[in-house]
Amino acid sequence: MKSLYVEPSEGLEEISWGALECHDVFKIYRSGPVETVALRGLDLRIEPHELVAVLGPSGCGKSTLLALAAGLDESSAGEVRVWGRSLGRLEEAELAAYRAQDLAIVFQSENLWPALSAQENVAISLRLAGRDDPEGTAGQSLAAFGLGERRSHRAAALSGGEQQRVAIAAAAARRARLVLADEPTGELDQHNEEVVLEALEKLCGDFGSTVVVVTHSERVAARADRVIEMHDGRVAA
Repeated sequence: MKSLYVEPSEGLEEISWGALECHDVFKIYRSGPVETVALRGLDLRIEPHELVAVLGPSGCGKSTLLALAAGLDESSAGEVRVWGRSLGRLEEAELAAYRAQDLAIVFQSENLWPALSAQENVAISLRLAGRDDPEGTAGQSLAAFGLGERRSHRAAALSGGEQQRVAIAAAAARRARLVLADEPTGELDQHNEEVVLEALEKLCGDFGSTVVVVTHSERVAARADRVIEMHDGRVAA
């Protein structure tokens, strides 16, 4: 089946695409006769190169938002767009290419293959994205985030903060346009949280990524360009 997606024309300069847009998005999970509404008409727009913190109580729809933005789930209604592309209109192969080339996800933990070195972990993501010189680029990216001397260490031997920075370095190496971070500092002490926050800021400022951080941390929120608060499946007024 031919894809319904048409790449936006670069000549249409009057059109300004958001990095991530949700338009009246609903997400309903069904288990037998039981329905759980995770998103209730969510509307938001995140601009290119922003570092945005998404706050809200557990169950407000933050993780569902990330899953939809990553193309790992589909909305029940409404539209999710990334850089002007409607993810609901993409074929599975196109979604896979989007996740490999344009997207990076940084989880709270377990972002890396523990038996591989830091450099090997970054290089694998580059190979999956079809990038040239994965080993050289991986080494340069790790050095940019202060991990040059740790590049040969197995991921399992790195501290929690170092592991998170390796995941961020992998996103930077691929020049990921959109980075989704799910509680990336949730298991870190205050010092390592600060180091990871500096790495996320570098990702935006030096590598041009748009970063969306789901968090409960007020320190993370204080460092963001903008804070979006969610309650009951929508953006709080």
